[in-house]
Parts: sequence; C-alpha cells; structure tokens
Amino acid sequence: MYAITIASSARIVRVSPGDKDLSKAQAIKQADLGVGDRVLVRLAPDSSTAPFMAISVIDIPKAQILLKQQQEREEWQQHGVGGLVKSVDPASGLVVITSGAGTTQKEITLKTSTATVLRRYAADSINYEHAALAPIDAIHAGDQLRALVSQGSTGTVMEAKEIVSGSFRNIAGTISSINVSAMTITLKDLATKKNFTIHVSPTTQMRRLPEDQARLIAESTKPPAARPNGAVASPPGAAPHGWPGQGGATPEEARQARANQGSAALENAGHIWPGAHATAGVDPQQFIRSAPTVHLNNLKKGDAVMLVATAGESDVIAITLLAGVEPLLQSNASTQNMLLANWSMSSGGDDSSAQ
Repeated sequence: MYAITIASSARIVRVSPGDKDLSKAQAIKQADLGVGDRVLVRLAPDSSTAPFMAISVIDIPKAQILLKQQQEREEWQQHGVGGLVKSVDPASGLVVITSGAGTTQKEITLKTSTATVLRRYAADSINYEHAALAPIDAIHAGDQLRALVSQGSTGTVMEAKEIVSGSFRNIAGTISSINVSAMTITLKDLATKKNFTIHVSPTTQMRRLPEDQARLIAESTKPPAARPNGAVASPPGAAPHGWPGQGGATPEEARQARANQGSAALENAGHIWPGAHATAGVDPQQFIRSAPTVHLNNLKKGDAVMLVATAGESDVIAITLLAGVEPLLQSNASTQNMLLANWSMSSGGDDSSAQ
C-alpha cells in the first residue's frame, strides 16, 4: 500500500473498463475518485521514493468494474466449457480436454489463434484477477482448464476466445488435529489416503455449510434414478458442459482418477454448477457462497472438511476450506471435486476468515 499525493496540476481522467487508449477519457476532479476505484498513477520524475507525487491519474470507477465483471461471469456461464487437459500441441494451437466421466465423458478440441487470450492461475490463488498471461506451452496434460468459446460453438471442436488453466489440489477428509497458534490443520485425504499438513493463511476463505443445506446438496448430487422424486431438470441457465468428474464414474474410477492426476480447482466464472444433476431450486454454489464464514478456532478434531489447496505433496496452503460437509463425504470423489471446482473465488479473499 502506498500513500500518494496528487499534485494540484495533475491531469486526472476517467476511462471505462476495456478502453485501449485515452481517446474517450473524461476529465474529472480529485474529489470524483472513490474507494474501490482502479487507478493508474504516473509519478513525478523525482518521486522514486516516498513521499510520492502523482502528476497524472487514470481512473476506472468501481461501479463500472463490478458491472463488467458481472457481464463477464454471465458470458462464461453461457459460453464456457471446462475439463482436464489431455494433450497440448503448441505448433498447431490445439488443446484437447476431457470433459465429464463415465457415460458422459467426451473429448473437446479447443482451437486457439493469435487472438486467443491465454491465462494461467497463480500457484496460490484461484482468483481470476490473479491469473496472468501465459503462453500455450504453459498448459500441461492433467491441468484443469476452462475456456470461453465463440458463440455458436457446438460439437467437439470449438474456437477458444479465452483460456484459463492451472493446477491445484482438492482434499477431503476428517481433521486429525488443529494448531491454532501455528495456523495448521492435519488430516488424511479420503481419496489418496495420504496425510496432509494444511497451512491456513490470512487470505484463506473458510465457510461452514448448515447441516440441512449440506444434506440437500448431497441429495441433489445423486443421479435422478437414485432420488425418490425421480429426474428433475437442471437449474435454468446451467452451462452445457461442466467440470470433469460428473455423474457416471464409479467411486473407484473417481478415486483412481483423483489419485493419479491430482485434483485442481479453478475459479468458475459462472454462478450455476454446470452440468450437475440438481433437484428443482437447488443451486449448490449459491448455498456455498452464502454459507457463514468460520475461523480456525471454530473448527475441531473430527470435523469433516473439503478444501482447495496448493499442489504440494504433503505440505500445502489452503486457498478455500468448506466445513459442515459430513453428508457430502458420502458422495464419490468426482462429486466433491465438482463442488470445489465450481466454488466462485471472485472475492479474491475479501471474505477470508482464517484468524
């Protein structure tokens, strides 16, 4: 954080998100700047150290940023596909992903061009805002990937407008011990049977599902034939393709896939859990996002948790943690992965509750 003084002669202008130059910039006053605005500041030549003096400020208002983010989320929801990377050919610009599992599994070939925006998630964040531009050869087999495809793209070959990829680990298990002073949790992953030390940071997002909501989500993840009410359509607006590991795989297949490839969880730009079985009116992601936050000292030995973490072997940093998931641990690993993989992280840790 920096304290910057704006010179009385400074030029202050306002632009809209996405503007490439200042041709449409509007002159504003310092009083028009608001908390949460995004600014680009040019410092005076002699302000290399504090105190800093700004001679020009380019401002994007917070309200416009939020509106653009909402529009982007809706576009990704409607025209986004996701899956696990099977192969990458940098020379031809083709990326093949596997989407779904069991009877729903299929391969999708994504065609990239010089116009395709390629981003890579930071190693310790699934916040889209933290994703940086990266070349196509940064994508590897086994990565989790989500792509925004051209409108009208159907079938198994699609034109990619934007791709974001990364490698993360999903862990689900029962807490063995907690060290509040060291900010760590130990548990055994149910899928891999490996013990993990989980480090909780100030930016770790932590929530607890109420028991009734957890049971409702667990019920909604069952295939229609396994539910007493029979088949029910997916919620309106659900994307046509979801993350890999949807209904169809046996528990052993899901566990093996998770153990072999490691689970990765990416920020899903949409608000609906794409492709998942759902009972009418049940949006698991809405339940998770609205679940109350918890602190590390609210957890105890024996609590069941599901979390997204950095891709370490046994010592990892928690990015998100969801407690109150006892009913969900009855689901297979692929269902657990879907819940975590589609938990929106767009808050960027603003609602973190690690302390």
